Amino acid sequence: MDINTNEVKGFYKLSWVQRIGFGSGDLAQNLIYQTVAQYLLIFYTNVYGLPAATAAVMFLIVRLVDVAWDPLVGAFVDKHNPKIGKYRSYLILGGIPLTGFAILCFWNGFSGSLLYAYITYVGLSMCYTLINVPYGALNASLTRDTDEITKLTSVRMFLANLGGLAVAYGIPIIVKMLSPNGKINSPESGSAWFITMTIYAIAGLALLIFCYTQTKERVVMDEKETLQVKVSDLFKEFIHNRPLRVLAFFFITAFAMMAIGNSAGSYYMIYNVQAPDWLPYFAALGSIPAFIFLPMVPAIKRAIGKKQMFYVFLSVAIMGMAMLYVISVIPTLKTQVWLVLVAQFVKSTGVIVATGYMWALVPEVISYGEHTTGKRISGIVNALTGIFFKAGMALGGVVPGFVLAFVNFDEKNEVTQSALAQQGILWLVAVIPAILLLLAMFIISKYELDDQVIDKINREIEERSSVK
Repeated sequence: MDINTNEVKGFYKLSWVQRIGFGSGDLAQNLIYQTVAQYLLIFYTNVYGLPAATAAVMFLIVRLVDVAWDPLVGAFVDKHNPKIGKYRSYLILGGIPLTGFAILCFWNGFSGSLLYAYITYVGLSMCYTLINVPYGALNASLTRDTDEITKLTSVRMFLANLGGLAVAYGIPIIVKMLSPNGKINSPESGSAWFITMTIYAIAGLALLIFCYTQTKERVVMDEKETLQVKVSDLFKEFIHNRPLRVLAFFFITAFAMMAIGNSAGSYYMIYNVQAPDWLPYFAALGSIPAFIFLPMVPAIKRAIGKKQMFYVFLSVAIMGMAMLYVISVIPTLKTQVWLVLVAQFVKSTGVIVATGYMWALVPEVISYGEHTTGKRISGIVNALTGIFFKAGMALGGVVPGFVLAFVNFDEKNEVTQSALAQQGILWLVAVIPAILLLLAMFIISKYELDDQVIDKINREIEERSSVK
């Protein structure tokens, strides 16, 4: 029997202002997350003065702290109901300290101090989790409607990539403009990094406040059930929720791929292509395809289905990485910067659509878990995906650092590197990410929740709730 979803509780439609308001939260987070992902490693090695291997170990340790911290945050937000919003309140409560730590991470006042780097980076990471886990849960609390979630995710990722573009293109230009020697990878550019991060972090806080004003939780766990939420629910959910396990492993692979490629991009343009002035354009092409293809995602998904959409765009990304590799190993092609930019555009097109749409699957696995156990533990599910997202980030920080150390990358050389070092950088930009994408294709092939199944699950949940 057909059900008018407009009349069923939970299947809410959102206005464009509400969609943009929600998406502005990811735009805000990306002003910080993308800066850390793309530039913190080169800031630590070339500006702050840490050896690459030391920075790699620190990135790993910070992620291990997250493994303990994420489930605590997830259980806490599911268990409590702040008066200013079950999930959205943390946009403010976490946003203010996140702004401070982000600025301090890029301050060169204690240059070379490993202790200072640890304190500020751990603080930033913990505050980011305090926002990101509730923000992910906020998505699933706005509506159950799968079409609406697809639109909401498309708007969210469009704005997230707008943040990525602002970072990729804007950061190197502003830092270079403010740096006394016109470089972004020297100790003299320390004050330029600090000022630039201050601007971006304050803008991010303003956007988090806007997101708070435009969102409202509507699909949440009953307050009586929140009292029964425990951290151990995280492990139970992971064991019993197979779609969640598939998505979690996809997250770790996808974020490892993105983090490794993003952190190596600056090194690639400076030392391999030897075109540092083109770095803003190369980095910007990591986001620009979003504005072309993300608005098409709802139509593409309807036409070929979500699994086929993943296969197509992951293949496009691998093709772009193969192009980057071929261009880089042929001397006559490597000097043609426009070819490098074309390859980057192709790679980014595939990465953006595939990794952007994966966020639309999170509300699905939350509903699957609710249907199975009777608990809608959005915070805990997002903590789980957060753990794997952070694990991917850990690989993204550890692998480049160790590879650079293995190939004897010279942190003090601002212009050239050895052939071995250039080869290591090329592996980070193209080869290792391509291998991870092949693994991601295998993982997503195991995902079983198509739109018909998840719609049926959501309707049964609402019908079951109406009987209570």
